[in-house]
Amino acid sequence: MSGSLLVVGGAHIDRRGRIAGTTVMGASNPGRWFEEPGGGGFNAARNLARLGHEVRLIAPRGGDAAGMAVSAEALRVGIDDCPVVFLDRATPSYTAVLEADGNLVIALADMELYDLFGPRRTRTLSFRAALGEARHVLCDANLPAETLAALATAAGARDLPVFAIAISPAKVVRLLPCLAGLAMLFMNAAEAEALCGSRPDDPAGWPALLREKGLKGGVVTCGAGAVVAFDETGTAVLSPPRLETVVDVTGAGDAFASGVISARIEGRALGEALRHGAALAAITVCSPHATAENLSRDLANSYMPLVPDVEILS
Repeated sequence: MSGSLLVVGGAHIDRRGRIAGTTVMGASNPGRWFEEPGGGGFNAARNLARLGHEVRLIAPRGGDAAGMAVSAEALRVGIDDCPVVFLDRATPSYTAVLEADGNLVIALADMELYDLFGPRRTRTLSFRAALGEARHVLCDANLPAETLAALATAAGARDLPVFAIAISPAKVVRLLPCLAGLAMLFMNAAEAEALCGSRPDDPAGWPALLREKGLKGGVVTCGAGAVVAFDETGTAVLSPPRLETVVDVTGAGDAFASGVISARIEGRALGEALRHGAALAAITVCSPHATAENLSRDLANSYMPLVPDVEILS
């Protein structure tokens, strides 16, 4: 592999309720609950570990059973887990209600603990040692803006590429102060609009708007619509593969990011990296989990023929 990846961000508990029939707002709906460890950074870390990458995770969590569940999951998939534990706090959680077809109805994020992970954490001996051993960094916008800025500065001082996951329209703005220090930001159209203050008539217009904000590279997804990616050399547009069955869309964006990151750190061009991201997202939405348990390099490669070629824009 191309060196170790340090992941700093969200690692918490995901709770998802799936409605059994037609959704009726403002009423009780029959369905089932499902719970598993999750979080943007953690989902990506698990995917990348399953693809064979060496991954170290630094994430805050509480001194409770949920925190222990996150640690056990990290160990199970081969992640080097280095938690920052707040013994008197509860581990963050994300609770979502899904329609029968897997699409999101509403979600609640209980993430206050992440606000305690301040910028001074990036100056500790253990954190600096982890950064010194890394070749690439991935963060997510669950962390405070000051912490993200400090992380980007510390990584930049070591010439380490920094990838970032937007998480939500409300949280992506935390990355505004450090956009210029990111190698690539993964976001959906709503998150990109939160950064730019507007959205283009054509998705191909996203790169111009985001470059004006100082971003050197990014990927903008739009559900089943066209995906636009750009870096300092060009822009690529991809139509995701059409799938007959979608089990659960949770984690699809994190999977897309994982595929692109995996390909980029291995030196693949932007267009090919975009296709790898689409393949991992397709695998994930066909799984009941936020990260596909059966994910492997062979499985990812088997999905590549399903992914259309990208269009390279000048």
